[in-house]
Amino acid sequence: MKQYECMTKDSSIAAAVFVPFYAGFDIARYLWGYNISTRDAASLDLVDWLMKKPEWNVMGGRDHFLVAGRITWDFRRLTEEESDWGSKLLFLPAAKNMSMLVVESSPWNSNDFGIPYPTYFHPAKDADVFLWQDRMRSLERPWLFSFAGAPRPGDPMSIRGQLIDQCRSSSVCKLLECDLGESKCHSPSTVMKMFQSSLFCLQPQGDSYTRRSAFDSMLAGCIPVFFHPGSAYVQYTWHLPKNYTRYSVFIPEDDIRTRNASIEERLKSFHPDVVKNMREEVINLIPRVIYADPRSKLETLKDAFDVSIEAIINKVTKLRRDIIAGHEDKDFIEENSWKYSLLEDGQHTIGPHEWDPFFSKPKEKGGDSSSSSAEAAKNSWKSEQRGQN
Repeated sequence: MKQYECMTKDSSIAAAVFVPFYAGFDIARYLWGYNISTRDAASLDLVDWLMKKPEWNVMGGRDHFLVAGRITWDFRRLTEEESDWGSKLLFLPAAKNMSMLVVESSPWNSNDFGIPYPTYFHPAKDADVFLWQDRMRSLERPWLFSFAGAPRPGDPMSIRGQLIDQCRSSSVCKLLECDLGESKCHSPSTVMKMFQSSLFCLQPQGDSYTRRSAFDSMLAGCIPVFFHPGSAYVQYTWHLPKNYTRYSVFIPEDDIRTRNASIEERLKSFHPDVVKNMREEVINLIPRVIYADPRSKLETLKDAFDVSIEAIINKVTKLRRDIIAGHEDKDFIEENSWKYSLLEDGQHTIGPHEWDPFFSKPKEKGGDSSSSSAEAAKNSWKSEQRGQN
């Protein structure tokens, strides 16, 4: 942010107000072994301080935004029980007015927005990006598909075991198993070489909806295969095309669970020209999903930072105009936030959607609840401590 060319210290002319509070660093210190008072202390101090500032009164905080490099569930503690997970930052009344940028957002809330996970590539200039893209285009890709990950035997809803079984039994799949001692999954070069040698990369849910691996694979020019719309399609609408068929393949999880879907057959059904076009789309998306070296500035390309800041400014500008014109949406249904993010420009009305079963709440027979999301956050933190992605 300090390098941002349109930064101003005069809030009266600012399109949006950046709050330099590092919520992710704060909560990471206290996720395990600390009481809820400790976990909430800095967040409560923050909103108390913000609400006393004159800048807050202009729009009640709706022009304020902050960044937390963690998943949203670390900041959505539902109860005051000591055993509950995380902080309650995003449930504080003041925070509900602000926008928080997280690597995984909630489908059912409107005050957080998904931004890409950081990858291993932080170019200093445009030429670095163009050189990388050309290299990804020229690579030989002997594997039809690949998967890097570990099974989740404790999660009956996870399809990872089936994906691993299908990959093992296929002569055109490369498998990198991540649960055996000093896993090669901890080696960036090993993971990237596998993705760079594959046409498609399987990206099931991680411990939560998303996983960093999806962005590593796209950086490698590998077409992601998603199994849940919460893994990318409703998360990163600022950075990825809403028409997901342009850059990815979607195979519903239930198709795998019921063993009706052969991943190999599904992927082989794509014409080579279609695969080529999808891969080119993925490679063209690389600038939008990477973060350039903060000590420099890309000249003709927008990286994930640029895209995110532009989106926040557009969001606040539109909100400000709607308030002035008296056009605020009184019919907004927050639990359907994920649907609004999929609307095209000019669309305002939501209705039934083919992905409704994926986002039923509360969860019934495998739907998603906040409690299961909190459990996912715990698992994500454990994986983080192991150094896995």
